[in-house]
Amino acid sequence: MFSLASKTALVTGAGSGIGRAIALLFARQGAFVWIADRDPKAGPAVVAEIRAAGGQADYAELDVSDPVAVDALAKRLPALDLLVNNAGIGHVGSLLNTAAADLDRLHAVNVRGPFNLCKAFVPAMLERKRGSVINLASIGGVVAVRDRLAYTVTKHAVVGLTKALALDHSHTGVRFNAICPGRVETPFVKSRLAEYPDPEKAYREMASTQLNGRMAQPDEIAAAALYLAADESSMVTGSNLLIDGGWSAGK
Repeated sequence: MFSLASKTALVTGAGSGIGRAIALLFARQGAFVWIADRDPKAGPAVVAEIRAAGGQADYAELDVSDPVAVDALAKRLPALDLLVNNAGIGHVGSLLNTAAADLDRLHAVNVRGPFNLCKAFVPAMLERKRGSVINLASIGGVVAVRDRLAYTVTKHAVVGLTKALALDHSHTGVRFNAICPGRVETPFVKSRLAEYPDPEKAYREMASTQLNGRMAQPDEIAAAALYLAADESSMVTGSNLLIDGGWSAGK
């Protein structure tokens, strides 16, 4: 397993789901992990979980869409080796039932969020000539997802942001990559499935977009993030790593 010993990481949206899984794995592999999340209960709970297992972590309450708050956090934290822009939100709707405000809300978190974090933390990485930035995009950043107009638009933007950053800073020692998961069985998804009359049928229908017929587990996404964070992936930059169970294979 790849080592992150002596590295400092910041993971946004780390209070649950994919972000939590990434934070836990990074800590197990030796990183000091800053848990950034809007939830003042969930974030500290992840810190406690990491510390109970012998790892190192601390909590920072953060709204990634607020550039002032992000800048203030950057002034308070030490220089980062790893930045994981995981925080994101979704919306269900086509053009007919997506308001401009819906698109703006998703853009503020899904696009401006990673931009804000990169703007605040990447300059120090560039000065030190090392670092890895991992942006959580989506299958919706590579192919369109039905009835997810705003989500698809913003996740395509995350992939574009990642590639632009990698191109502009290609010879600096700082790498920029995106992870594009398909459907992932997070606590949020589980709670949504429980609302259906037949949760097992709903699961099968949601998972049917993926050729292997199942959703990914958060730990499987975290494993990809660990690789992109580790020095062993030094040749990887500007990529969008698909973990979609084959969803995009026929597109």
